[in-house]
Amino acid sequence: MSDDGQPAPGHGYRKGPVLLRGEQIPATTSDQRLLSRTDPSSWLHDDPWRVMRIQSEFVEGFGALAEIGPAVSVFGSARTPADDPVYEVAVEVGRLLVEAGYGVITGGGPGIMEAANRGAKKAGGLSVGLGIELPFEQGMNEYVDLGVNFRYFFARKTMFVKYSEGFVVLPGGFGTLDELFEALTLVQTHKVIEFPIVLVGRDYWQGLVDWISGPVLSRGMISAADVELLQIVDTAEEAVQIVRERGAELRAEEEAAVRAAAADRAAAEDSSR
Repeated sequence: MSDDGQPAPGHGYRKGPVLLRGEQIPATTSDQRLLSRTDPSSWLHDDPWRVMRIQSEFVEGFGALAEIGPAVSVFGSARTPADDPVYEVAVEVGRLLVEAGYGVITGGGPGIMEAANRGAKKAGGLSVGLGIELPFEQGMNEYVDLGVNFRYFFARKTMFVKYSEGFVVLPGGFGTLDELFEALTLVQTHKVIEFPIVLVGRDYWQGLVDWISGPVLSRGMISAADVELLQIVDTAEEAVQIVRERGAELRAEEEAAVRAAAADRAAAEDSSR
């Protein structure tokens, strides 16, 4: 199965470095066991060891991804079949991102994830998949060149954010919405740089944006500037263009900040002489 329960027979179930199939597949995930409190005293024995396992996930993820260079995360449904027009849009997104100088990061599964990895791989770029342990069979799609499997969602989410310079979001379900709002919240609260967040498919996303810019904004739950964090387009070309333009702006801002810091240091040295 994929990471949202779609059939993907024969791939097996990844539990860290271990591959399980058939009756060996557990009924619960590491996340479920971590968050369960059925035995009020079990954490005294189990949780300290889980901390070591969690630490190892971060170490392995950072080590595997540290040198991938500029990259963009592409989110979307695992349920999208290859004959769906949205699948082709995702392939084009992956291809154009590579041509723009970016690697492509997905959840490594089927559907939109597979499509974006496929486009990146066929364009000769870096195709990354960040998989997740779930209580049904799953596996990396065949277009992933660099794959990392995680036990814990929070460790996986950290990797998406840490190694991405933008987020392109195609139609998807709860998992996609979770990833979208995670990125949106981090940008809104300035926990990360204001990377672009682009929604592809106006017919799919417009209702969500209307709700955000309507009741959510009018009742003071967000500010008007927050609405501008989301941009909707209909084509892969438009999505990648936004990512490229925002990337150029961020690089220019960083270079200006470096020059300003150097000027301040030089001025301080001159005044101390």
